[in-house]
Amino acid sequence: MKNLLLVFIIPAFLTTIFASRRNITAQLQTATTADTVHYPEEKNFRNIQQLTFGADNAEAYWSYDNKYLIFQRTAPKDGIICDQMFIGRVPQKAGDKFQYKMVSSGKGRTTCGFFMRDNKHVIYASTHLASDECPPLPDRSKFGNRYIWPVYESYDIFMADLNGKIIKRLTNTPGYDAEGTLSPDGKKMIFTSVRDGDLDLYVMDLKSLKVKRITSELGYDGGAWFSRDGKKIIWRASRPGTAEEIKDYKELLQQGIVAPTQMEVFTANADGSNQRQVTHLGQANWAPNFLPNGQIIFCSNHEYKRGFPFNMYTINEDGSKLQKISRDKGFDAFPMFSYDGKKIVFASNRNNGCTRDTNLFVADWVAE
Repeated sequence: MKNLLLVFIIPAFLTTIFASRRNITAQLQTATTADTVHYPEEKNFRNIQQLTFGADNAEAYWSYDNKYLIFQRTAPKDGIICDQMFIGRVPQKAGDKFQYKMVSSGKGRTTCGFFMRDNKHVIYASTHLASDECPPLPDRSKFGNRYIWPVYESYDIFMADLNGKIIKRLTNTPGYDAEGTLSPDGKKMIFTSVRDGDLDLYVMDLKSLKVKRITSELGYDGGAWFSRDGKKIIWRASRPGTAEEIKDYKELLQQGIVAPTQMEVFTANADGSNQRQVTHLGQANWAPNFLPNGQIIFCSNHEYKRGFPFNMYTINEDGSKLQKISRDKGFDAFPMFSYDGKKIVFASNRNNGCTRDTNLFVADWVAE
């Protein structure tokens, strides 16, 4: 999600992600070469197009009909102090503008949006029931100035229509509920919750709202996705191992905070059985997803002891054939393929004019 003294990037569902991306970009301003949308080594991208220009934009995910994206955006200049949910239609040809609108209430903080199967509704997590204001960030000085993330107990997951009207509250238990994504048939939601005392994965049947816990090992399990056939899941997890790491993890979690020092990618059957660790790279390996061919794509800083850049890599499920596919000098992450497998969307610091902006990019995917 690493050296505790380094500031580094981890998934945007964690509410301090944008601040951390800005910190990394600031450190890179003097080291980054000329801005570019497409690096020559990025052989898997073709016809790459920048969708947003300015502010912090991330976690863009496709609608089932491949026409729209839902994403989260922080833009203080526009009065958006912390993440809110937006949807926009993906340009059909070069030169078309990516136009988007807010679909969350503008209250509290939101994260982790996803389209429903009907393409007429979305889900996302929000803190708005607790307060109209953005929840406060923790004071890092009280925790030895380590990089920490709050897991706000006020996060719950909601369903809304495309005009922003909340239709249904999906979770209603004490503590953090967020990071929801749906199965290919749209019938199930996998998400992270602290309802049983640890940050574990759960699967909800969206018709009955019945929930089943599918992970139980100590550590932060999150950022989960179903495979394209719905038979497997993929996620990233921290696994505190020593007595000191376990004590630290539990004490922080009691305060609604996590500070993972290592994250790796895991897969399992959709019911949680046959769990296996895919990566053993060290540092932060996260934001995993499946390629159309069943391979895995994920984000990592494992090549860099300083903790950045973050780039995207592909790997086989057995851990073989690791390949670097993106080359920005700051941050490339949150990949998702369109449901027809033709396009990839991701967030990046590329082409930001040496600012601290993170923008969205879409490209045709060139399989090898």
